[in-house]
Amino acid sequence: MTETVEHAVTPPPVSDVDPFSHENLENPDPLHRGLREAGPVVFLPRYEVHAFARYEQVHAALVDWQHFESGSGAGLANFRDEKPWRAPSLLLEADPPLHDAPRRALRDILAPPTLRRLRATWADLAEALVDQVLSCGAEFDALPALAEAFPLRAFPDAVGLGPDGRENLLPYGNMAFNAFGPRNDLVAADAHRAADLSAWVGAQCQREALAPDGFGADIWAAADRGDLTHAQAPLVVRSLLTAGVDTTVHGLAACLYAFATHPVEWQRLRERPALARVAFDEAVRWQSPVQTFFRTATTDVSIAGSIIPEGTKILMFLGSANRDPDRWDDPDRFDLTRDPSGHVGFGMGLHQCVGQHVARLEAEALLTALVRRVESFELLGTPRRHLNNTLRAWASLPVRVHPVR
Repeated sequence: MTETVEHAVTPPPVSDVDPFSHENLENPDPLHRGLREAGPVVFLPRYEVHAFARYEQVHAALVDWQHFESGSGAGLANFRDEKPWRAPSLLLEADPPLHDAPRRALRDILAPPTLRRLRATWADLAEALVDQVLSCGAEFDALPALAEAFPLRAFPDAVGLGPDGRENLLPYGNMAFNAFGPRNDLVAADAHRAADLSAWVGAQCQREALAPDGFGADIWAAADRGDLTHAQAPLVVRSLLTAGVDTTVHGLAACLYAFATHPVEWQRLRERPALARVAFDEAVRWQSPVQTFFRTATTDVSIAGSIIPEGTKILMFLGSANRDPDRWDDPDRFDLTRDPSGHVGFGMGLHQCVGQHVARLEAEALLTALVRRVESFELLGTPRRHLNNTLRAWASLPVRVHPVR
């Protein structure tokens, strides 16, 4: 897709849309369709960025870190000119060679043998949670009751966090994902607690705060072995805590919303519970909890005859790519007969989410427990979105369930 060039050929189309307006964050589908139809690359003068909304260009940029770097920031802020609000993520905001050792260490820690050891524990936890929720009645808000409650127990336990302060994880993640966008009202809304949240998360990343048998302790042990430095260890733990909760919460909420609005697909899952991971990936494709990320051009790059100048920010619409009709048949439909592999909801290439299999295991545990106990879901009211500059998030998901008799 890309090649280094010396002069422009065709100016890209220009759009004055604001991807971070409340209207577009609430309902991004019309924006995505318009950008895909406009062309393979669109210039957005409001933020002085080039936008990719088609699958072909988004996928290609994600895997081409040599031309589209992450080290200048995965958000709108350009670290070449601006000081980051926190030390950059060694996984999300670094390129080789700085990126290599932290990713390798975390990949080894989150390897299949580790996840196999967690399977039974998380299955029991999911069964207990579903029993508890259903014992309180058939009508409830599925966001706090299930989609938040399960990851907020399972994942911090696995990392080795203590029980106190876990209520800070979602607000911190909301703040961190907002910070990838412009400094708008959503960022300002977090300002009053930014320092306290950052300090709390920083404290949880230290060796002494972590249980000896969790992912966090394993990261510090990797530093002791020399697999990464001791200065890098808390930043790698922080990456887990930042990206490992909110995305799973809203991915699980997307699953529950999908099954409440697609009852035939819920019955399909009940007939074939082994489809649980496929269901999670299809929900991630369909709703894309992570909607956008940025890259920076490392040189003048040609895209379909247009030039993206060196140093320019590129806004990649992951959610749009995941519904591109040139890549997916009937893309706006949630469909368990579809093969969702290849979606970019977890990124792609070197910076693809290293914890995606952890999220899949959490989803498998919760959906399997629900399949055993729930005949069907239905929406009890209108779900509400929680606006975030990066996340396709939920504020409320009221449902009624019909238990298996």
